[in-house]
Amino acid sequence: MSPALCGWSSSNSGTRPCHLQRTEPDLALLAGLHERKARAFAWWADVSGDGALRHEAKRAEKVAQTTREMHANRGGQMVGDPAGNDQLAVGDRAVGNQLVERLLTRPQAVHARAVLDYVAAHSPHPEAEVRLAVLRLTLRAARAGTGNVTGQDLTGWLPDDAERVLQRLVTGGWLCPPGTVAEVMASRSEDPTAVTVPTLLPTQPRPFTFGKTTRARISGWAQKVVGDRKLRKKKLGAATRLLVLYTAAHARPDGRLGHSEDGGLNLDQAAAFTALPPEEVAEHAGLLITADWLAETNTAEGKLRGQLTERILPLRGLL
Repeated sequence: MSPALCGWSSSNSGTRPCHLQRTEPDLALLAGLHERKARAFAWWADVSGDGALRHEAKRAEKVAQTTREMHANRGGQMVGDPAGNDQLAVGDRAVGNQLVERLLTRPQAVHARAVLDYVAAHSPHPEAEVRLAVLRLTLRAARAGTGNVTGQDLTGWLPDDAERVLQRLVTGGWLCPPGTVAEVMASRSEDPTAVTVPTLLPTQPRPFTFGKTTRARISGWAQKVVGDRKLRKKKLGAATRLLVLYTAAHARPDGRLGHSEDGGLNLDQAAAFTALPPEEVAEHAGLLITADWLAETNTAEGKLRGQLTERILPLRGLL
């Protein structure tokens, strides 16, 4: 069999896996290789009845799933959901001769908007900084009521207020860490802190229905939106970044905001999510133009209208 067909290629320096010859690993290809390994081990386990082979097959399946999630969080092209619930996340609109890729499929975008709605309705305080932290922690704990977090996770979203906001959530009982707030803030990626959000525990009514892969993709999408390099360079505040999330989640395939061509978004609803008075939304939308997030915007007739810039189209939520 040709080495290329097995995921290998030859060069003057020898034969190496194709995914190792790239400057950055091709995670989609790597996940596929692990899936093939899992199928092969499972087949031999069926033939031989060897439990050790069955164990290796399951382990390869887990590695493939983890690799798919890493690929989803990195952004760009997406592999399909192994359960068959999502299609390949390729965009609906061509720019030049290329299709615009997106981070979320349409069903995942529906789930993302459900998370935003939940946070707006259940944040223990309307302060924009609190709402950003609640969104971050909700995405971590969405499925089981618990999730790992580090101080860097929180300071990435709230560089100046993370510890104060975290203390407020703990004091109010919304968040339960195993130790002190200072210990959470000191935790690093190699030793994260497992925190609990009591309202998201399985004993409570379940607000979300998505699985592990979709949760990871929504979390990766939110991270890329809030962490956009031009937004960081402008050092935009929490309320403006909430508006960034809201506009990204409520855009059509062509990047226009709202469901219809001239409908736009309800200004009062956008203001409620961002913890801003309606009359201040226009000012913050203007900041998004300076950050090359929106190409145009206006708030006439109680609507927030606008157009995402071409570079933001991969982040659109697909109404």
